[in-house]
Amino acid sequence: MIFRLLTFATYFLLFVINNSSNSYAFTTTNYNRRHTFPSKNGITNTRRSHIIRMGRKKAFLHNDKKEKGIFEYLLDHAQRSVAPSFGAALMLFSTILIAPVDIGIDNNSPIPIIKVSKAAALTENQQQVSDVWSAVSAQYFDSTYNGLGEKGWREKRNEAVDVVLDLGPDDKEEVTKAIQSMLGSLGDPYTRFLPKEKFELITNYARGSVRGGVGVQLLLDPRENKVMIMGVSEGGPAKLAGITQGDIILQIDGESMEGESAECVAAKLKGESGSKASIKVRHNQLGEEGQTSTTELYTVTRSIIKVNPVEASTFVSEDTNTKIGLLKLASFSKETTGQIVDAIRLVKSNGAESIVIDLRGNVGGYMPAGVDAASLFLPAKAHIIAEVNNRAGTAYFKGYDADGIGADTSIPVVLLVDSRTASAAEIFTAALQDNKRAVVVGTSKTFGKGRIQNVQSLQDGSGVAVTRARYLTPKGRDIHGIGITPNKELQNCKADDTAMNCLSGIV
Repeated sequence: MIFRLLTFATYFLLFVINNSSNSYAFTTTNYNRRHTFPSKNGITNTRRSHIIRMGRKKAFLHNDKKEKGIFEYLLDHAQRSVAPSFGAALMLFSTILIAPVDIGIDNNSPIPIIKVSKAAALTENQQQVSDVWSAVSAQYFDSTYNGLGEKGWREKRNEAVDVVLDLGPDDKEEVTKAIQSMLGSLGDPYTRFLPKEKFELITNYARGSVRGGVGVQLLLDPRENKVMIMGVSEGGPAKLAGITQGDIILQIDGESMEGESAECVAAKLKGESGSKASIKVRHNQLGEEGQTSTTELYTVTRSIIKVNPVEASTFVSEDTNTKIGLLKLASFSKETTGQIVDAIRLVKSNGAESIVIDLRGNVGGYMPAGVDAASLFLPAKAHIIAEVNNRAGTAYFKGYDADGIGADTSIPVVLLVDSRTASAAEIFTAALQDNKRAVVVGTSKTFGKGRIQNVQSLQDGSGVAVTRARYLTPKGRDIHGIGITPNKELQNCKADDTAMNCLSGIV
């Protein structure tokens, strides 16, 4: 505000001092109404931007003016010249106080042009666009905004504001498209707008308001911008219906899931136990003739899904004849760390001399749980991850280190991963791999999600998911879109194979 007032003062002096013998053309338009000030030089109308034009014209003393004293003439002319200047400056000053505006000068014009780019009042749809843009701008991890720069990112907002100018209350779908187009310029599928009904759906899902489900784990595949089924619960409705991991969800109850987030799709699949869901998926199959795709429509009856995030058991290695503890982690939640502690105690009490942690199909979940779980196996001050953002042009680092409290730093650990291992599971994997605390084994690289999102509510009840940071592994690796390469690659290990069969000859 102080800068704007100083800017106003400068322009006011330009009006009064440098142009006291000029005549002016002053025009201001905004998105909703127009203010015009008559002038001998005429009026120049513009669309959706405030413009103040100052045109210089010499004052000539005509014969009829010579009858007046020169002092009286100059005083009279100055009054007539300064008055409209003062009125124009006062209007500019009022506009600055009333609304958030951006003031600049067009240096390409032969005469000074002051531009004020934002309207004094926004429509409801324009305000929604502005709110989304502001929420993203305040949190987004990349200060270059995908190479657009601050100016380019601001122009995307202005374009979206223009698009929704003439839209009414019943045009929410078009408003959503304009906002999504604005966010799409960031090239980040994880930063997205959530209309009111979808935000409420996700909120209820997170609260656990509805308990019935179909038993699948989902993740957004950024390569296709579609939601993929990363895991299917044994004995669950989806598994019984024939849905498999790797399927792409196309429709739920006839509604297209094109462009939806994994959270929205998961919320759509939730419902009361006993209710039915119609799920259309795309199967990707790799055969002798290459990859083929088919679509299938399934009717699935929801039920209460009981998922134990940590399953513990032991088996005897055929190669070493030693007992091995097996921990199967389906996801990471607030309870995961405590459950891992209990599981380690259990397998140790049963004589386990080493531990295998099966992370296949683990799409992550609660990010801090991945950090806390890694801390259970690392010595004090060992680096786990570094959270990085570059907001305001300054790199900000937040390191997460192990505290060493109650950690088991001696028992051998093997991590079993696949292409579905993602997010918090990758944080856990990378921390143990980089600190040489575990051997990572798998058929392929992990998924490669190295971004952290916040979900924020907006004033109108809608929401926005914003990528607020990227993270680096202890060795400084950014695994986003790359994944983690196993220390040992498996040749024969299918998604449905047991960990014991997959690790035969290794442990």
